[in-house]
Amino acid sequence: MRFYEYESKALFRRHRLPLGPGQRVNSAAEARQAFGEIGGPVVLKSQVLSGGRMKAGAVKFAESADEAAEHFQSIMPIVVQGESARSVLVERKSAVAQEYFVAITWDGRAKKPVLVFSDMGGIDIEEVAETHPEHVSKTHFSSILPLSPRIAKEAVGAAGVTGAALNRLTPIVFELMKIFLAYDLTLAEINPLARLEDGSFVVLDGHVDMEAEARGNHKKLLEELGIGEDETRQARPPTDFELAGARVNAVDHRGVAGNVVEFDGNLGLVIGAGGGSLTLFDAVRQHGGRPANYCEIGGNPSVKKAEALTQLILSKPGVEKLAVMMNVVSNTRVDIVARGVIKGCIAAGRDPAETIAIFRIPGSWEDEGFKILRKYGVEYCDRSVSMHDAAGRAVAKIS
Repeated sequence: MRFYEYESKALFRRHRLPLGPGQRVNSAAEARQAFGEIGGPVVLKSQVLSGGRMKAGAVKFAESADEAAEHFQSIMPIVVQGESARSVLVERKSAVAQEYFVAITWDGRAKKPVLVFSDMGGIDIEEVAETHPEHVSKTHFSSILPLSPRIAKEAVGAAGVTGAALNRLTPIVFELMKIFLAYDLTLAEINPLARLEDGSFVVLDGHVDMEAEARGNHKKLLEELGIGEDETRQARPPTDFELAGARVNAVDHRGVAGNVVEFDGNLGLVIGAGGGSLTLFDAVRQHGGRPANYCEIGGNPSVKKAEALTQLILSKPGVEKLAVMMNVVSNTRVDIVARGVIKGCIAAGRDPAETIAIFRIPGSWEDEGFKILRKYGVEYCDRSVSMHDAAGRAVAKIS
């Protein structure tokens, strides 16, 4: 779940990271007023969840209040990677002496957070790593053991930073590490973190991604930041279809049946089991199928939730058939999912036998589930058929 820049900075401000004055504005008049209150010159930045704002012309500098108002008017219509601006952030333009990059994310292979630091900020870190690898440090640290500022200092020093800059950067980087762990983040990034001409440091741009499953643990924070419960927040605002999926999942606390991501395809997917969902999604595409969505189902959702999810997916224009597939998970009741999916098909005015291309959910109560599927003429398979082959069967029926 991605935060807008102004939300990321609101979180940083809570932890006293160095930030310059700024205001989020929603009109040209507010932009003009913000210029006067901040004291120009200022920078105006489109608030979108995707990157590439500068290249799209959605970041502009203003030397006067009138220019700030004009830039607001020109920025708002700009679409950045398919995304329209929610608002504009107006901040004081800083006299920058040097820019740094710092980010913390999760390293799946090492199963630890990794801190990436560079003294060449303001540009793509991938480009720096390729052309100037000696200016990039990567430092793993534990998410269980107590944190120490020493880790941050070693990471900054490993990129060649010394002296006063090293001492001033260390507490900033260390605080970002604490923020990453405290809020179950998958990304905490500052680029650039600038050293100004007077020797002080300021966060010029920041990005935060939170683990979607951790939303409940940080409900108060999200409410205070104004992030609604129905906002799925990826690299773009949620579609109406995705918002509807979030509402389906919120019907009750039992299991998961939702977390949908919309795609422009003709095969609806009801898939689950963590990494198995990604495997199944990829398998469909490898067989030449066009998924209409990605979703998650598991943990014994109620019949009502499975039914509502099925109806939602079948309501998408162009969806011809449905593939119901899951990895080997013994705690999921096959009969409950089967009842829900079949009820969803019928409620959508579809024949389950013609609509469900394949049903592959190994789990508990298999015999009961298979009886239900046989009654409605739905093709199913057990765990003797691989996920890859089950995906192929589904695609073959729609090709």
